[in-house]
Formats: sequence, C-alpha cells, structure tokens
Amino acid sequence: MPDLRLGVSLQPRWPLDDGTAVLRAAGHAESAGFDHVAVGNRLLDSGFGLDTDPLVLLSAIAGVTTRLRLLTSVLVAPYYPALVLANQAATLDVVSAGRLVLGVGVGWNPDEFDALGVPVRERGARTDDHLAAVRALWARRPADFDGPFTRLRAASLGVPPVTPGGPPVWVGGHSDAALRRALRYGDGWYGTGVDPAGVTDVRRRLRELAADTADADRLTLASAAFLTPPGIPAAVQAPGQPLGGVSPTATSVADALGRLAEAGLTVCTLWLPIAAEHMEKAMDWIAAEVLPQLAR
Repeated sequence: MPDLRLGVSLQPRWPLDDGTAVLRAAGHAESAGFDHVAVGNRLLDSGFGLDTDPLVLLSAIAGVTTRLRLLTSVLVAPYYPALVLANQAATLDVVSAGRLVLGVGVGWNPDEFDALGVPVRERGARTDDHLAAVRALWARRPADFDGPFTRLRAASLGVPPVTPGGPPVWVGGHSDAALRRALRYGDGWYGTGVDPAGVTDVRRRLRELAADTADADRLTLASAAFLTPPGIPAAVQAPGQPLGGVSPTATSVADALGRLAEAGLTVCTLWLPIAAEHMEKAMDWIAAEVLPQLAR
C-alpha cells in the first residue's frame, strides 16, 4: 500500500469548564501514532463543534506535543490581514519547531464576513492577495509587495519562519479557482470527503490547469474524511460520505483508505462526528485496528 499519513480533527465541542481537554486529546493523538491534528476556523458560534482561532489553539497544542504536525483545516485567509497572518503563522512555525501546515480556504459564512466588514464577494481576490503577500514576507527580508489589498515597503517580518520559505501551504477547495490557487501559491491541495475517483479527477484537473505537469505533481494531495468508529454514537450528522460505509469495520475503513492512497492521496484527516468524551476511545480504536493495516 502506498504511504498514507493519517491524522485526526479536533472538531468536537470541548467542555468550556475544562479548557485542557482538547490539549489532552492532542497529546493522546501523538501517543497513539497519528501524523497530525487539525483545527478549523470559526469566529461565530456554529453550534457544530470547536469554534476557535486555529493558530491560537495549535500554539497551545505545540506546547504539549513534540512530534505531531499541526494543521489548520482550514484557516479562512480573508479573515486575516496578510501581515498578521504571515507573522502569526511564522510564530507558530518557530515555537513548534517547524510542525505547522497552513491549510487555507476562501471561507463561505456570510455572517462572519459581515461581522468583519469584509465583502464576501472579495473572498477569492483577498485570498490570492494575502497568500502572495505572505509568501513574499516569508521569503524576503525586507519585502516589497503591491496587491489590491496589501502594500508593503521594505517590510521585515517580526519573526522569520524556521521552515525555509515558510510552513507548507495547502489550499482547500474543489473549484478550478481553488486548484489554480494551489498551483500558484500552495505546496499541497486539501479536499473534503473525496472518494478515489475524486482524487483521480483532482490530479487530472491539476495537470490540465498547470503550465507544466511537474508543477502539479509536486503538490501534496490531502483530504478530510468522515468516520464514526463502531460502538461510538454520532453526536452530529457527518456532512459527507462516511469512510468505510455506514457500518464501518476496521477492514472496511482500511480498505477505503488504501483505495484513496492508490489514487494518489498521501494525507488523510479523520473528522469524527462524535462527542468530546469519546474522542480518546475513538483514537484508540483507529490506532489499534486501522493503523496497523495501513502499515502492511
């Protein structure tokens, strides 16, 4: 089986009276052998799960882990001024010793855009502007940049990233615009709920959109997948096709992951639509029953 790195999303609504619960879960994920943990980006209460700033939470997780990669899944780039995003991400890259992976997207929630005073119609253009400016700030000291939303003159970022050129950027989205953005600014593409045919289609489209197929082939292909382990009740309905079927077994989950890997996926984040109190049990089941099958 081709190599497939497996991570877990820290999505559940963690108890507010125990602010360290999510940190313990991240430590458990590291001990269980997962490749990464992922944190999403919400500003307003979604009623759905953890609604925090991903860079703040992942900074705390960096302090209680040593190996685990830290993925924003995904950070909404138009929410952050380019200079702020570059500095915050570089700071986390430094304090985590290079473990940050910056997954980014354009966002979708009109209420959050309205609350920020950012026109939702500009989200794609702002994402392009911000990513280009961030790349310039990470690569050059000082940096000049002229974009529709960001202008920099001899700007030296307060903290340069420890990763040469900055942390890896994975661009989320399934549209042609998102794929072009991944080719221009990204080190990887990040999807949601794709099946093997979907991975194959993304690879084909990236090659068609790229000026050079080598530019497409350099990208990491990653995606989130939805899994409710057997014996653990779902707390919310998964927003996509369940991994391993509606009644998953270790074998069906491993087979599904193997097919994704054969199609070209190299990283998969498991999104578990379960209550926070069941997270460690779910991770233990995946670590004991699924991960060994992926290593064969």
